[in-house]
Amino acid sequence: AAVRTAAGPTQAGGVPLRDLAAERGVRIGAAANPYLLERAPDYRALLAEQYGSMTAENAMKWDSLQPERGVYDFSTADVLAEFADEHGQDMRGHTLLWHNQNPEWLDEGGFEPEELRSIMRDHIGTVVGEHFKGRVYAWDVINEPFRDGSGELRPNLWLNTLGEDYIAEALRMAHEADPDARLYINDFNIEGRNPKSDALYALAKSLLEEGAPLHGIGFQGHFHAGGVPEDMVENMRRFTDLGLEVTVTELDVSIEVPASEAELRTQARDYRAVVENCLQVSDCTGVTVWGVGDADSWIPSWFPGRGAALPFDEDYAPKPAFGSLQEALGG
Repeated sequence: AAVRTAAGPTQAGGVPLRDLAAERGVRIGAAANPYLLERAPDYRALLAEQYGSMTAENAMKWDSLQPERGVYDFSTADVLAEFADEHGQDMRGHTLLWHNQNPEWLDEGGFEPEELRSIMRDHIGTVVGEHFKGRVYAWDVINEPFRDGSGELRPNLWLNTLGEDYIAEALRMAHEADPDARLYINDFNIEGRNPKSDALYALAKSLLEEGAPLHGIGFQGHFHAGGVPEDMVENMRRFTDLGLEVTVTELDVSIEVPASEAELRTQARDYRAVVENCLQVSDCTGVTVWGVGDADSWIPSWFPGRGAALPFDEDYAPKPAFGSLQEALGG
């Protein structure tokens, strides 16, 4: 309550998270929506003030960038990239291959393997190489390749048509397009040891052994309050032991709404734990939260009855989670 009274909606109080993170040698970032940047001044101010990196929430997905075959539209994605340039933020690309948010022409095209491979190469080359080369430091090349709650690869357009090699092929195409970009596999429910994270570990090890240009693993970090696994550090370290870097890419901590003070305190502890876990792993590059304020979170539309998942509330005022992030980073 004291923090909330003292801080205005666009000046959260204390040292900005981005400055604290930089002192610790990591990034603190947020997923961003170009429409909110243009329409919500408080959102825009907090994003610039608090976060040193930015991930495109939806604007770099296939249906946004290539809604028609061969017709690219970078207008909304460029709003984010230009904002990042203006405010000294590193830009993270999300995502190149996913089973969701593909345009109809792609999902329902019925392409033979060689034609689909050519489409994939053209998209990655145009997006990663021709348009964003040198402006995006890392790409989630493969997003959510495993089935929910299992160690099986998820059936999707790419797997069904090209087989398991689609992952290595996409990584090679992205590396060819921008040799300096860090290339990631990104997934959820892999933060602790379980069949899904075991399968991802085996895949990563296999890709590295065959020389595929895989540089990192994205641990999304979509938690319910109290759900941060106790073995998260141990799990992250087995990936870094392979020579990979790890990043928490989509952190939010949902609670039942309306939120009680006790739940907000639990949420704050979870945010602090995740950042502290990252800081314990030498090759953890940082943490990105999936949004700015609770009004913008994807959680309520997907999980009715849950929400209040971000460090700032619906009016962009800081919550206890914001203070715990500052404390975890040494502020």
